[in-house]
Amino acid sequence: MAPATGVDKDQFTKRLSRLYAAWKDGKGEWVKLDGFAVAVGVDEETIYSKSTAIQTWLFGYELPDTVMVFTESVILLLSSKKKIDFLKPAECKEENGLPSVKLLIRDKADKDRANFEKLITALKGSKNGKKIGVFPKDKFPGEFMESWRSTLKKESLEMVDMSPAVALVLAVKEESEIGIMKKAFQVSLDIFTKYLKDQVMDIVDGDRKIRHQKLAEGVETAISEKKYVTGVDPSQVDMCYPPIIQSGGKYSLKFSAATDKNVLHFGAIVCCLGARYKSYCSNVVRTLLINPSDKIQENYNFVCLVEEEILKLLVPGAKLSDVYEKVIEFAKKEKPDLVENLTKTFGFVVGIEFREGSVGIGPKCYVIVEKGMTFNVNVGLSDLKNDSATDEAGKIYALFLGDTVIVGEEGPATPLIQSKKKIKSVGIFLKDESDEEEDEKENDPEGNPEYFGRGKRNAVLESKLRQEHTSEEKRKEQQKALAGQLNDAAKRRLALMKDGKSIGKVRKANVAYKNPNQIPKEKEIEQLKIFVDLKYETVILPIFGTPVPFHISCIKNISQSIEGGYTYLRVNFFHPGATITKGDSSFQNPEATFVKEITYRSSNTKEPGEFSAPSSNLNNAFRLIKEVQKVFKTREAEEREKEDLVKQDSLVLSVNKGNPKLKDLYIRPNIVQKRISGVLEAHTNGFRYTSIRGDKVDILYNNIRHAIFQPCDGEMIILLHFHLKNAIMFGKKKHVDVQFYTEVGEITTDLGKHQHMHDRDDLAAEQAERELRHKLTTAFKSFCEKVELMTKNDVEFDTPFKDLGFPGAPYRSTVQLQPTSGCLVNLTEWPPFVVSLEDVELVHFERVQFQLKNFDMVFIFKNYSRKVAMINAIPMQMLDHVKNWLNSCQIHYTEGIQSLNWAKIMKTIVDDADGFFDTGGWCFLEPDSDDEAPPDDDEDEEDETFAVSEDEVSEEDSDDSEYSEVDEDETDDDDDEEDEIGSSEESGKDWSDLEAEAAEADRNLNHFEDEYTRKKGGPSKSRRPSDSYRDKDRVSSSNKKGSSSSSSHRDKYSASPSKKSGGSSSKRSSESQRDRDRGSSSRKSGGSGSKSDSHRERERGRDKSKNSSSKNSSSRNSSSRNSSNKNSSNKKSSSSSGTKRPSESSRDKDKGSSSKRRRV
Repeated sequence: MAPATGVDKDQFTKRLSRLYAAWKDGKGEWVKLDGFAVAVGVDEETIYSKSTAIQTWLFGYELPDTVMVFTESVILLLSSKKKIDFLKPAECKEENGLPSVKLLIRDKADKDRANFEKLITALKGSKNGKKIGVFPKDKFPGEFMESWRSTLKKESLEMVDMSPAVALVLAVKEESEIGIMKKAFQVSLDIFTKYLKDQVMDIVDGDRKIRHQKLAEGVETAISEKKYVTGVDPSQVDMCYPPIIQSGGKYSLKFSAATDKNVLHFGAIVCCLGARYKSYCSNVVRTLLINPSDKIQENYNFVCLVEEEILKLLVPGAKLSDVYEKVIEFAKKEKPDLVENLTKTFGFVVGIEFREGSVGIGPKCYVIVEKGMTFNVNVGLSDLKNDSATDEAGKIYALFLGDTVIVGEEGPATPLIQSKKKIKSVGIFLKDESDEEEDEKENDPEGNPEYFGRGKRNAVLESKLRQEHTSEEKRKEQQKALAGQLNDAAKRRLALMKDGKSIGKVRKANVAYKNPNQIPKEKEIEQLKIFVDLKYETVILPIFGTPVPFHISCIKNISQSIEGGYTYLRVNFFHPGATITKGDSSFQNPEATFVKEITYRSSNTKEPGEFSAPSSNLNNAFRLIKEVQKVFKTREAEEREKEDLVKQDSLVLSVNKGNPKLKDLYIRPNIVQKRISGVLEAHTNGFRYTSIRGDKVDILYNNIRHAIFQPCDGEMIILLHFHLKNAIMFGKKKHVDVQFYTEVGEITTDLGKHQHMHDRDDLAAEQAERELRHKLTTAFKSFCEKVELMTKNDVEFDTPFKDLGFPGAPYRSTVQLQPTSGCLVNLTEWPPFVVSLEDVELVHFERVQFQLKNFDMVFIFKNYSRKVAMINAIPMQMLDHVKNWLNSCQIHYTEGIQSLNWAKIMKTIVDDADGFFDTGGWCFLEPDSDDEAPPDDDEDEEDETFAVSEDEVSEEDSDDSEYSEVDEDETDDDDDEEDEIGSSEESGKDWSDLEAEAAEADRNLNHFEDEYTRKKGGPSKSRRPSDSYRDKDRVSSSNKKGSSSSSSHRDKYSASPSKKSGGSSSKRSSESQRDRDRGSSSRKSGGSGSKSDSHRERERGRDKSKNSSSKNSSSRNSSSRNSSNKNSSNKKSSSSSGTKRPSESSRDKDKGSSSKRRRV
């Protein structure tokens, strides 16, 4: 249906003039016509027809169920009311040599009989009224069209085919038509280069099997996606014909050929596709060659030469038959044996109709070439034999090449858009296994992560805006297919990795002295003082009167303190069981005996006759050890940084003054602490950045993995970012990401400055900033284009797609993440976030719940030993947006409501990868899976924290029995007292009164117990058995700590332990024995009354539940119990420090237990 705006009258008048001018000139079939009629019906199966073509050419739209009659004096248009309203601007009287245009509205009441009579009358009144031009091949169905055709047959009118005559008029394009066709051809090239070619390369790299038909369907889907179609309205883009993919010896070099269901063969792959934009067609034909032999390359170059020869001959005034004959003569001179294999024609006119058969480059077409004609030039060789083929399907191959070209005013015809078609652009050369192994050894000593996942993925990522392409069903189906391939692909990768594991470098162990002769002969060593050997980075410590050397790498840390008149120096060593920093190797013999720590003491008192106090040696040693440690750690860090560095080639400088260059750029990360600017220049094999103070940073082209250009649209900086394959070293650190940028405008704004929207200075500043942005964007784009041309596209700059961006927090702050053709990046903030999509195995969404505002995104890489990348705090409304993007990249994703412990999961996979995939692999992340992910360590820790041990259960039981050991009288008193407290509380007593009553009750208790009554054998007969064991443990613990803390230090730096600790230990053990005896007697006396006491305790509990005041009483008992426990813990800590004997500590604990009973 036509839009409501109306027809473009100027365009209609201009093109109608061309049509009538050709009729008046009387060339060809025009001379026979007295008038002509065009009828267009409704037929969805008919894509191309002359009737719809002339309608589109005149009106810009197709108008179904419309009849147009052109006569010498009038033009009649019959259609429905809405279409007539659209055609209203075209209605006019006779002017400028054109007949008048009249509009007729259809009358369905009489089935348009009256309107048909008017049309027939006009045709009979034009000239002789006998010969009427029609398009006999266009037979539209429908009642309206049948009525019109039957009306024409009843009249005595001769029908003449005017298709060739109209084709010549439409063959010559206007400037507006050429512009539309250029956009259509650009779409065709983009679909081929950005999608089809990359898909084929991906299939070849992954050695996957895919059918021709499926690949062609992917092309049809890609043409509706905005990421592949740029600069045009996607809603007006369509395919000219179903894409044609052929390989494996079966070729038909015709555009009417259908794509079969055979599997893609890795040989000669013929690809034909054409995009149609605003009803104008274009076409591109390429042949992708996988490992072509020299003979195939030679034949392909011949096809390119033939196409160039055709373009040279397509000049205004040339006859198409002569062009064909001259091309055949050229082919006979160059390759006479291949003439028979050439296609029968070399192209045809293309425009609103894809193929104009009457105007083609063939032996029987005598049409004269005119300026503005557009041709689909195509040259092919079929039925060629490949003697070097190893399989039957590769023995026969074909070559096909085609472009859409335009004839200029003079000179040869040129393609609408220049494109690459040389052998370097269409050839895919795979390396041999031996070459791959050599490259892996040189470039990736730790294993190629390419084996961890699918092949190279260069899919451009873009959101799909049309509902039919973003449906949840299609997305789920595609994800289901990807999930099925995921585990199988991972198994194959791991199988390949098993034989190719590289042996890690073993770092040489540090040794203090290789032989005794290297030990220095110093006076400090003979005097048994601490000596630091700076040459060998060794510390010589006196132990039991013997100097023992320790390399500085054995020392964990040192500390110095002054207590009283002495200086203490404590040296801690690395040993098995202690925390070891990342990168330190494990101990060679962990079963050996290791020194954990040594403490030295020296007097601060200066003796008569001495130059300094004895502690000066400790002070000097402390200072020197710190210095040596600092130097050693710095050197070790630098060596670790350089460990996995890959040696780079040398930069070849170009002396050409026209090298691409950008000035006044800053580099990130900074070379030095202060930011400095410099110049970035492209040379023969790499870039060189030179700062203003002379620092140089070289980046080679073959080391660049991703080159990204981010313009300054909406940003305060414009930058070039290089993500490298192997890290480079500058600023004493290795870096994989290097960025060059310059600022655009002011990053900071002075809020105190008076601003006004009409201030001339502000307006001038804004205008200057706009001009600066435009200037910088132009300069950076020019630099990128020159580099791409200079490197022959070895370095291609990607630009992030802003429309696909989404906010997230990969590090601390929330930033805008934007996809490029091969990665997901944020480059504005530092450090940058760059994730290569070809390294991603799958993506998992965490915390996906409706009640949450944000979710997290986890990237699991093909290299399972690599740490996962996580993006936090992505808004929930962006979930579908991100899913569509991942789906378009052929990346599988899963989602869950919990956050997983990925460190533990990946460690489990790396430790037993075969077992992981045998049990389902990544299926445990699927929503419909019954498997659960491994629990978090935090949950394990919580379970361990709240797990009750058997000892604690026994202690609780003993506490219950302790509370039940009160006499019956005491229980009765407590019951009465609780009733009183409950009644008084109900009457309105406050907490202070209740506390006073509790204190009075404690003083009146008969069973008050203290240290004196315990010594006299008082009521504490039921001492808990666990107390005696606890005292026993405390004594043994105290002995250990006492022995370690009592290690005396001689004034002359002797490290032998003190002999006084033995006497103290024996004395405490005798006290522990008495406590154990007392505990055994308490167990005997406590067994008889425990049963009756516990019964009374339960009765009393039932009485408590009847009173509403029991809660407050329980709260008071709980507070008193907590205070007694606190006192007990304080006593225990003081006992551990050696200030109290264990027996005193146990008595204090018993005292605390008595306090508990009194509160009950």
